Amino acid sequence: MGEIVEFSSGNAYKERCKCLVNNGIVVWDVLASSVRPGSLDSAIDIASARANDFPGLLERQPGIRLIGFNGKKARDLFDRLVVRTVSLPDGCTLVNLPSTSPAHAAMNYTDKLDHWSVIGQFINRNDHDEI
Repeated sequence: MGEIVEFSSGNAYKERCKCLVNNGIVVWDVLASSVRPGSLDSAIDIASARANDFPGLLERQPGIRLIGFNGKKARDLFDRLVVRTVSLPDGCTLVNLPSTSPAHAAMNYTDKLDHWSVIGQFINRNDHDEI
């Protein structure tokens, strides 16, 4: 994200978050909670999975134009737990992105960045509602 919205990964966490917000970007997990022994997404216990409040988010932010998924599992969970509960804003694009996890070593950094760069097409720099 730093290369897309031009901040250094060495910046303080609060500064990086502010830069994302200033570019109209919010980062939010599909899941609010779940049981997951270990760190791999494949270990998520689907029966315990609870989605974040996407209906509320989309009601508060009807101008959302892009929802990007960090890896296949995030999209699968959204499709399974969320998609039937929401009305997406007109023109909202859903895009599957390669996981940024180091565990996804099948794709190198340059190729991942190329895929993730689609986000740049949706940025309204400093022209967004408060999130």
